[in-house]
Amino acid sequence: MYLAEEQAHIPRYQVDVAEPEPLLPLVPAPMPPSAAEEEQAYDHIKFNVMSDTVTLPSERMRAAMATAVCGDNVLGNDVPTMQLETLVAQLSGKESAIFLPSGTQSNQLALRALLGSHALPSSVLCDHRAHIYTSELGGIASNSHASTTPVVPSNGHHLTLDDVKKHANTVLSITAPRTRIISLENTLHGTIFPQDEIKRIATFARAHDIQLHLDGARLWNAAAETGMPLRDLCKPFDTVSLCLSKGIGAPIGSILVGPATVIGTVHYLRKMMGGGMRQTGVVAAAAHAALHETWPKLRATHALAQRVAAVLQSHGARILVPVETNMIFFRWDTSVLDEKVLVQQAAALDPPITLGTGRMVIHWQTDPSLPARLDALLRSII
Repeated sequence: MYLAEEQAHIPRYQVDVAEPEPLLPLVPAPMPPSAAEEEQAYDHIKFNVMSDTVTLPSERMRAAMATAVCGDNVLGNDVPTMQLETLVAQLSGKESAIFLPSGTQSNQLALRALLGSHALPSSVLCDHRAHIYTSELGGIASNSHASTTPVVPSNGHHLTLDDVKKHANTVLSITAPRTRIISLENTLHGTIFPQDEIKRIATFARAHDIQLHLDGARLWNAAAETGMPLRDLCKPFDTVSLCLSKGIGAPIGSILVGPATVIGTVHYLRKMMGGGMRQTGVVAAAAHAALHETWPKLRATHALAQRVAAVLQSHGARILVPVETNMIFFRWDTSVLDEKVLVQQAAALDPPITLGTGRMVIHWQTDPSLPARLDALLRSII
């Protein structure tokens, strides 16, 4: 009785029966672009040569994304991703493949897996211009605890066996880490690495228990230009990274191929590094479509790059690297042209031409009228 009387004097909490706060702010959801806005976006991409990563998904890619029946790739049951991995493994002639979010992660996890549990200090030998050395935030040191041996090619084009022999450390040393991996890149700055030289380097590597990795971000371009099957280009290497968002123009991703044991290790490393994604079938389906749709068109982008380079040369630019695929590296003497002025005036055109300084990358959506438009623009400036 006492307890009941005491409880009667305890104030009751009022239950608010008002409408709950909305989970999302009361602002309109983003509307899909109008047909005119979408057309304008695609028109601008036609003259954007900052990179071949700027492409937009084609109708075929978008249809593949919309109809993809996905699972969970972390759990290993996303069918479109598995189909893409199987296809690329077959094309490359490798035992296994894994989808990764980016080319950088693909390279880094390959190197980490190849180095394995080496207790002794290790080094990765590469071209001094290689993406793994210049553009991956020192990942080899932080992710694999290895040093890098960057080498300047003696011929100015590609590493040779003599270059490798000169800089590779093949014996245990008290002062220098042993070379455990040679990492090559094809294409590199748009140039094609001669396959015969790769084979010579591979023979040397095998003789000295050195593993071979290929950053093949634009290997699709090398295959298209040379006509060599992808499996032949990949054969000398233990692992190959193949970017999906560069040459073939898929929205996202990279594929790493190699032995099943190495790729199995990469599955664990991918999870550890935060690269495990769930319904990746959406983007894998787009990449699958891109292989069929855009890969056959890459050789035409190389011919267009040659035409663009010829226009630049005709207006006094120096072409710094042979234009062998889709990349053009150039420079003007400042007494002839301030490249910043070119960039600004190109951006003011309708539709704009989007340029960086010193480099253009032609992609499968670049408009064939680009050389003529650049020629007219340069005539108005110089």
